[in-house]
Amino acid sequence: MKEEKNSAIYLRPRFRIELDKNKTDLLNRFNSEFKSHECKFSGKIIDDHVVIDIPKKENHFWSPQLHLEIEALDKERSIAKGLFGPKPQVWTLFIFLHSAIAFTFISVLIYAYTKWILKEDITMSICILIALPILWFVLYFFGQLGKKTGHSQMENLHNFMMKVLNK
Repeated sequence: MKEEKNSAIYLRPRFRIELDKNKTDLLNRFNSEFKSHECKFSGKIIDDHVVIDIPKKENHFWSPQLHLEIEALDKERSIAKGLFGPKPQVWTLFIFLHSAIAFTFISVLIYAYTKWILKEDITMSICILIALPILWFVLYFFGQLGKKTGHSQMENLHNFMMKVLNK
């Protein structure tokens, strides 16, 4: 088994694991593990994708989710590509907020340019243009804070996945 991880700076860390087991066997392992009564994690399998969630009683806003895609390399070997990230609702909210800030920044920049060309006061526009990047950095640091808050749960998800893969 060979595992490759990317840099820890990303909001959604990724990894790849080469396995000497076939894809069907690995998917069946996850399926049987999710059905067992001892399994504290919830999850679902859709085609070649396994989504593993934190138990409901431990779940909070910053709880991560592990998305695992298992691809066959040949009949006996496969590769598992993993992605840790926030729940889709949280990720969508963050993308929406970042997009709204970018759109607002561009709009205010155009507005400020128009007012400047017309030789009108642009003080308020300049203030907004300074505040928006600051707000963007605040959102970025909230994302980093959330990643740190859910780090132990991310390790639990990774340990669970490795336990199932090594069975």
